[in-house]
Amino acid sequence: MHYYSTRNKNEVVNFADAALTGLAPDGGLFVPEEIPQYSAQVRTSLGKMDFCDIAIETIKPYVQGEIQDSSLSDIVQSAFTFTAPLVAVADRFTSELFHGPTAAFKDFGARFMARAFSYLRRGEDRPLRILVATSGDTGGAVADGFFNVSGIFVTVLYPKGRVSPLQERQIAGLGGNISALAVEGSFDDCQRLVKAALADEGLKKRMALSSANSINISRLIPQAVYYSAAAGKMSAGLTDPDGEATPRLKGKKNTAALRPGKPVTLCVPSGNFGNLTAGLYAMKMGAPVNQFIAATNINKTVPDYLDSGEYLTRISQATVSNAMDVGAPSNFERMAAHFSWEQMRNIILGVSVSDDETRETIIRIHEQSGYFLDPHSAVGWKGVDKLLSSNKIQEGAAGILCTAHPAKFSEIVEPLVGKPPVPAALTRAMERTVNARTIPADAAALIEVLSA
Repeated sequence: MHYYSTRNKNEVVNFADAALTGLAPDGGLFVPEEIPQYSAQVRTSLGKMDFCDIAIETIKPYVQGEIQDSSLSDIVQSAFTFTAPLVAVADRFTSELFHGPTAAFKDFGARFMARAFSYLRRGEDRPLRILVATSGDTGGAVADGFFNVSGIFVTVLYPKGRVSPLQERQIAGLGGNISALAVEGSFDDCQRLVKAALADEGLKKRMALSSANSINISRLIPQAVYYSAAAGKMSAGLTDPDGEATPRLKGKKNTAALRPGKPVTLCVPSGNFGNLTAGLYAMKMGAPVNQFIAATNINKTVPDYLDSGEYLTRISQATVSNAMDVGAPSNFERMAAHFSWEQMRNIILGVSVSDDETRETIIRIHEQSGYFLDPHSAVGWKGVDKLLSSNKIQEGAAGILCTAHPAKFSEIVEPLVGKPPVPAALTRAMERTVNARTIPADAAALIEVLSA
């Protein structure tokens, strides 16, 4: 498989170069030259396949020639020691993506990426410096995924004062080969600084650099796995029992029912749009998804584009769903490389949700079903509500990707519905001490820190 830059199709590299470089030399993002297809046997078996088997079938064609099949199996088995249960909640279904070590969907991509990097750099003497911008969950997942990986050092940039206390401890509480920078600005500023550093010729001469945001193709591809797993189960009429981290009170009934073979709509709480891009890859590979919903908070750059055809970035605004506070989503560039506006409008419905609507949804769903939603998943739930009321969703089952455990956002959730259950991994993280350096939102400041 070859990859090219979204800004120059002649800029062609293999998977290893795309992953380890992160950003293309021209500033574009690497995309696969083609989206591979599942075999007919895999397509008809997704609902009953083991999660790791789906992962191998999904990832293998993207890394062919770079990672041997036996090594890929080892990487997958090591990375995905948890799954994404598909459970019924009230009148619909949730794909719980928070059963990993940092209780967020980004554990899937980050853990695969760390192990893939270690494999691809075997025998290298020169250390690798990874830069990652985060609006919340990415930083913690990358820090955990790469913690104590030999020969790799990670620097996480996050907007000072705009992440939750728990997120900050996950980002800046590990130490060792993980360092943290609190940027006096927004997530968009953090992202701009990372891109500037990756493009700085002087810095690239002094050290090996890469990224771990969803701008890196090696983090995005493994995220397609849980889409295929969820859609496969929904299409087959199957669900999972609650997992250990499922945030549900006992004794509440759910009315959701699946009918095999019916269309599947998946709602994706969206910020930087890497997650939805991974879903589009899964759909193109043959996962039985008919329609996506891109649910944003008031930072609705992409929903506005889907309505008007005009793409206008803007300054991000702070919300209670802070991991989605993105005004200039990087991965839109990938979406535009694969799909025209007309094509996107045919498969993606855009919707935005206010903070008041988010809070109301958390309260309502807890009262109805005893289930705790985090603010981001609540945006997805309310997005489905809005589109159902306007008859825009196709007939069939609706699933919501629950992207983070509600205990990660107790300061938002607890005043509304009480304290959500806390997974053991988050209890341990809260015991850490924050160790971060504050810098201004200036690329020169970041380059100075990295050069020291």
